[in-house]
Amino acid sequence: LLLLQRVLLLVASDVDALCACKILQALFQCDHVQYTLVPVAGWQELETAFLEHKDQFKYFVLINCGANVDLLEILQPEEDTLFFVCDSHRPINVVNVYNDTQIKLLVKQDDDLAVPAYDDIFRDEEDEEEDSENESDGSEPLEKRRRFEEEVIERTMKRRQRREWEARRREILFDYEQYEYHGTSSAMVMFDLAWIMSKDLNDMLWWAIVGLTDQWVQDKITQMKYVTDIGILQRHVSRHNHRNEDEENSLSIDCMRIAFEYDLRLALYQHWSLYESLCNSCYTSSSLKLWSVQGQKRLQEFLADMGLPLKQVKQKFNSMDMSLKENLREMIEESANKFGMKDLRVQTFSIHFGFKNKFSASDIVYATTSLMENIEKEGPETTNFIKALDSLSRGNLDKLHQGLDLAKKQLRAIQQTVASCICTNLVISQGPFLYCSLMEGTPDVKLFSKPVSLCLLSKYLLKSFVCSTKNKRCKLLPLVMAAPMDVEQGTVIMVGIPPETESSDKKNFFGRAFEKAAESTNSRTLHNHFEMSIIELKTEDRSKFLDALISLLS
Repeated sequence: LLLLQRVLLLVASDVDALCACKILQALFQCDHVQYTLVPVAGWQELETAFLEHKDQFKYFVLINCGANVDLLEILQPEEDTLFFVCDSHRPINVVNVYNDTQIKLLVKQDDDLAVPAYDDIFRDEEDEEEDSENESDGSEPLEKRRRFEEEVIERTMKRRQRREWEARRREILFDYEQYEYHGTSSAMVMFDLAWIMSKDLNDMLWWAIVGLTDQWVQDKITQMKYVTDIGILQRHVSRHNHRNEDEENSLSIDCMRIAFEYDLRLALYQHWSLYESLCNSCYTSSSLKLWSVQGQKRLQEFLADMGLPLKQVKQKFNSMDMSLKENLREMIEESANKFGMKDLRVQTFSIHFGFKNKFSASDIVYATTSLMENIEKEGPETTNFIKALDSLSRGNLDKLHQGLDLAKKQLRAIQQTVASCICTNLVISQGPFLYCSLMEGTPDVKLFSKPVSLCLLSKYLLKSFVCSTKNKRCKLLPLVMAAPMDVEQGTVIMVGIPPETESSDKKNFFGRAFEKAAESTNSRTLHNHFEMSIIELKTEDRSKFLDALISLLS
């Protein structure tokens, strides 16, 4: 279908979208499809890009954007325009689901979309008022009156049925649209497409793995979904490795090998020191409560229990004694169990480039995210996007290493901010939710004006707060977090995240709640992000907006 046409690719700013984009670019290259790539960070940029290009293009591919709103309503395209939407945002807007002519959704077959039935939400126009005015004059007046009365009754019944149908429709749509959540990673969906076309290369498989890992790192999917999808990818990995053993000598310099493994939930530890990684990983730092003196003491006890000398732990992982590194994972896990960290092990994949470069999938996610949200200005807005996209190619190890360095800075900043928020009691219970606001002038506050960084911070903060608070009720609450966005314009960026519970289904109700609170108070808000639970708000309107949110959710 797309072979003779130029295609416009509109790609959102998240790592899963970048990975899906890389896979699609590789497929387009195989088939010599011409395309133009436009990064879009939010709805405004999406609309602008569409308006600028709608005359030159008939085919648009949207990656991780566009599924959860009525696209035709927003973009008002010509009738011969076609949209291919590959987006993990759920729920998918019902018009997009049932419009088959202009919108083609790319979703996995077994994804349960839970879409309401067509007849429950759409009525054909013919069902509207059918006023039959076919009275014959020849009949008796009595006969006439009886027929008239019957018609009045019938019409009243029809109106009542219609009212009931509309009330039920509102209810059904409310239930369907109430929570925001995520479906299968877009990179995995794209890889599936490549596999069906028998064009799946090893690089594409790695990008699919990174896309899924991004969903896990950003806490967008449940543990169950993650493990299921890891299983699917694991089968592909064994198939590829089996295929490649026949094809090439597996020790050539530029070979690339993907391996499934149980690794530690320690961020970037193979490119850092073990000590730094323990201190700056969300799981260990919140479990050990490292923001307190007591927590620092527990960390020393933990290291002593493993029998690792401080000198070894604090130097670069690469320089550690080989004898220690051999059984390191087992040693750490054994001690972690004693210290109540039973989930330190995680199923994941790693990649080897040639002999000496080894990265785990989460390393790539952290590095790519940091490149994308780099706040050190270098050239136009899209520079970061292009850099992040390039870092995913195996030829660009220098960019990847730059990303890893930025990621360490970012994780340190998150950890320090979490510690200061908890130590200065900045997290306050507002009744139905917890609230924390970063003040202008806080260290690293500029980094948290970026959506992905702010979400990561919020999730780390909520986990840590739940570990630190004695209040049982507070442990079950969601969190709303605000940070300065643009000081000159006087705006803040706000994100809402669901409660941190074991059985959490990762569904987020803040998107709808934010919309309602803004409406009822006439707050000046901008719902520009593809994640509905992130909004921008005028600083002066913040208190009335929060009051409305509290009464709405109480």
